[in-house]
Amino acid sequence: MESLPHGSAKVVEETLDPEDWSDAQTVARQAVDDAIAYLRDIRDRPVWQNMPDKIRRTFQASLPHSPTPLSDVYREVAATVMSYPMGNIHPRFWAWYMGSSNFTGALADFLAAVQGSNLGGGNHAAARMDEQVVDWCKQMVGFPASSSGSLVSGGSMANTVALIVARNVKAGVDVRERGVAAIERPLRFYASDQLHSCHRKAIEAMGLGNRALQRIPTGGDLRLDLEALRAVIARDRAAGFQPACVIGSAGTVNTGAIDDLQAIADLAVTEDLWFHVDGCIGALIAIAPDNCDRVRGLERADSIALDPHKWLHAPFEVGCVLVRDAVAHLASFAVEQEYLGKTPRGLASADWLYEYGLQTSRGFRALKVWMTLKQHGVIKFGRLIDQNIAQGHYLDELIASEPLLEIVARTTINIVCFRYRAPGLDEEAVKSLNAEIMMRLQEDGTAAISDTTVHGRYCLRVAINNHRTRRSDLELLVREVVRLGQQIAHKG
Repeated sequence: MESLPHGSAKVVEETLDPEDWSDAQTVARQAVDDAIAYLRDIRDRPVWQNMPDKIRRTFQASLPHSPTPLSDVYREVAATVMSYPMGNIHPRFWAWYMGSSNFTGALADFLAAVQGSNLGGGNHAAARMDEQVVDWCKQMVGFPASSSGSLVSGGSMANTVALIVARNVKAGVDVRERGVAAIERPLRFYASDQLHSCHRKAIEAMGLGNRALQRIPTGGDLRLDLEALRAVIARDRAAGFQPACVIGSAGTVNTGAIDDLQAIADLAVTEDLWFHVDGCIGALIAIAPDNCDRVRGLERADSIALDPHKWLHAPFEVGCVLVRDAVAHLASFAVEQEYLGKTPRGLASADWLYEYGLQTSRGFRALKVWMTLKQHGVIKFGRLIDQNIAQGHYLDELIASEPLLEIVARTTINIVCFRYRAPGLDEEAVKSLNAEIMMRLQEDGTAAISDTTVHGRYCLRVAINNHRTRRSDLELLVREVVRLGQQIAHKG
């Protein structure tokens, strides 16, 4: 028997690791088998289904104080979370622009969690892979190797990081030291009236206020009106404001319209503006052989936001911000901290990646992008993008050939805006009828689509950002919209 010092007790130390790993191994194997079946048989399940009250109540259970066997924990997750998903990996999920994940990316997320690295920086393999994936993103959109970038949570954060750099470069004062109140001439940012709401949030968070973001009208093609932009810039200069940045859209969220990026790049040079491209919808069209011309000018931007969890189908979440001026990027976020200093050797002998954004703690997002690109190659992803765009135009043709449906906005890439005609009904009644069609499609588990308003006209919106979608799915959608529309209209 072990002897202890007089008057002391043996210290019992604990861990979260199991004493016997065999149970964990059994559950893990079951989870992998179930995951493969989940993806393999995805067409056999509803796109989405409402949770019964019994399932909802499970999420109201109080904080657990005592342990539960892992096998029981897994069974509960399988019966609740896995059985009632949002549905965005399903081939008929077209509600929002999300991407549809893939098994290799999911496996990578598991390995990343097991490895457990913090990507704030340091000299370790995950950090080097993070930098490599950023370099691959540069290559895909034609950015120079000397530019910088960072993997972030998604498009909202990517746009925010880029716009912070733009503000700091164009402020004319040291904003980080003195604050936005020290800017002599109030800054102005410009974008089309179709821009994503994340830009407003970014401008507000930067302390500039919503009025600093000037929405420029769009024409019938829903692209930024360059003549209107020039007029607003001239007006702002005359009024004592400082035009700072123009935001071009490589695919708007409403309709997929792509601004004339080449012309905006020329204007930005003439007007001495920072040129940022929100490419979260369509920047990666640059790798699509049949459609890459649509985003010409993207490579001339000062910064780009893009989302590998969309058209690279990485599991959520991973976005990327690229900044042409690496010095300006670093200067916008770097902070010297005595506890995170760089050393000549050892773990801290590499760059600190957190100095290129707002997060110090950063997950290992790169692995799921790296493994999936490595497995399939970028050429295949280019073909998949072309496939989705072709499917968007195919749906457009199906709608055009159906007398009870009408296109509401020109289909540019893979976002289709249309509605059930409902002859004889006023606009409010048409809206109610189409909204009912959308909700019934969701509740029936047939398809998930969303709605929007384009030039004051309510419509249904189909965003085909899904490598599992087939043309037969789109044919089914059209049939069901017509059937439901007739049924609802008949019942009044």
